[in-house]
Amino acid sequence: MPGTNVTGQCCGCKAPRNRRPAPDKPFVRQPQTLVLHQKMEVQDRESLGRWEELGSRDAISRTEAMENIRQDVMRRVETIRPITTLAPASKSPLESDLNDILAHLLMLTKRCPFDDVKEQCVRILQGVQDLGVRIPRPLGNGPSRFIPEKEILEVSKVDARTQSIFEDAFAALGRLDNISLVMGFHPQYLGSFLRTQHYLLQMDGPLSLHYRHYIGIMAAARHQCSYLVNLHVNDFLQVGGDPKWLNGLDEAPQKLQQLGELNKILAHRPWLLTKEHIERLLKAEEHSWSLAELIHAVVLLTHYHSLASFTFGCGITTEIHCDGGHTFRPPSLSQYCVCDIANGNGHSIHHNDSLGNQELCGEVEVLMERMKQLQECDDEEASQEEMATRFEREKTESMLVATAEDEECVPSRDISRHFEDPSYGYKDFSRRGEHMPTFRVQDYSWEDHGFSLVNRLYPDVGQMLDEKFQMAYNLTYNTMATHKDVDTSMLRRAIWNYIHCMFGIRYDDYDYGEINQLLDRSFKIYIKTMVCSPEKTTKRMYESFWRQFQHSEKVHVNLLLMEARMQAELLYALRAITRYMT
Repeated sequence: MPGTNVTGQCCGCKAPRNRRPAPDKPFVRQPQTLVLHQKMEVQDRESLGRWEELGSRDAISRTEAMENIRQDVMRRVETIRPITTLAPASKSPLESDLNDILAHLLMLTKRCPFDDVKEQCVRILQGVQDLGVRIPRPLGNGPSRFIPEKEILEVSKVDARTQSIFEDAFAALGRLDNISLVMGFHPQYLGSFLRTQHYLLQMDGPLSLHYRHYIGIMAAARHQCSYLVNLHVNDFLQVGGDPKWLNGLDEAPQKLQQLGELNKILAHRPWLLTKEHIERLLKAEEHSWSLAELIHAVVLLTHYHSLASFTFGCGITTEIHCDGGHTFRPPSLSQYCVCDIANGNGHSIHHNDSLGNQELCGEVEVLMERMKQLQECDDEEASQEEMATRFEREKTESMLVATAEDEECVPSRDISRHFEDPSYGYKDFSRRGEHMPTFRVQDYSWEDHGFSLVNRLYPDVGQMLDEKFQMAYNLTYNTMATHKDVDTSMLRRAIWNYIHCMFGIRYDDYDYGEINQLLDRSFKIYIKTMVCSPEKTTKRMYESFWRQFQHSEKVHVNLLLMEARMQAELLYALRAITRYMT
């Protein structure tokens, strides 16, 4: 899981402490003495633990913590008075702190898995509003821009296992982020994912905590994923990272700067990675990496490259309590009331676009019929030469599949400062038509080679990764849309192998002719965009494939894409390390 955060945030805010106020938050502090201000700062430090206590399994402890937070909020409110005509420059840290606390309370009304905490947060916000202080309201449409909020949040209500995992996550970290909420469609996978991520970031390992989060920043920035960058910027500071490093990669230690080349190649063209790249990192004199450190770094880089794909592929939105997730401006049509928090009226309505169901009738049935025909023809084995030809054909065709509208995505300075050579990408390879050598899994596989290497140099992580890969690959409910008792193994294998095919990875025993039978062009465009250029993924692309399927099934697809991509990157990196070692 993301690094422990005493205030319970999950992105680039520091609620409830010390953040510069936004110009639209209408508070002004009445004249205060220095003694009073210092007293409030002491109270602020003491209040940090109260947010952690909200994750307690004991309802009485949570109630006591909420009462302390309520008293703290009311003390702060008493030191200010609302004023509607205030220049932004006249805001003070005191008002900013209150704004951050109110935004954090707003987040808890929507995201806390404990109903008693939700209800008490609503009452506190109502009390603040009754005193004439403007309260925040959420922006956006829930955890995902692609999936209706109601459908996501109802999962935990009907699935006790999901609710339990949510409570465990919140109790451990004081937060429940949007990625976890969307993954909650598949609680068995979510549990494995959170355990692995927590181990990579928090448990004993070769790298220091602040190095881990900085590498997460570097990896997420490579795909312009501001959601993950902001998350780890905050966590990096929370574990004692040097703020100067956040000015740009050139301000970080030379050792981390040297990781930039590996980050770039793994993210976009992992087939170009050689043992010489590994040697330069391991023999850099005083800035050199140990093998164990490098394995840890490689796992983190591949984890966050693939998680950036999932973030964009599912349209994950900014957390409610962070900049861009809420506003203090009143709605344009009517006065906003705190009761809107509970019923979901505090943000714009998620419209379900008409998908033309009449013309889509039979889409699922056609796919199921193709699967049946392929299974019936399974006895007709092609020669090894023909199998190799089909792979090369599919690999070549995958390079010709366009991503999105082939638009340029220019990263902002906040993102691009964390990585080098922003023009480097997968598209350059495909456009120039360079030859991609075939990576034969029979020669180097995760099961026979990569797994043992990771486990030897970073104990237990190989096992955790293997369980996560298997969970995503084998996950099935034996359903397709409204159809039940369906064997989806052939379809899952086609998706997984198509992603590996795009990276030049071949399974000698797989007939790549099946891919064109099972994956249509719109699905291939979505897959390639999400895996190779995730920052270009759009809602229209998400809606254009499998239009009769449930959102939970599309999230499952995204889990497959994420894990297949991570394994592909790992295979190239671990093979290069193995070649260096031998």
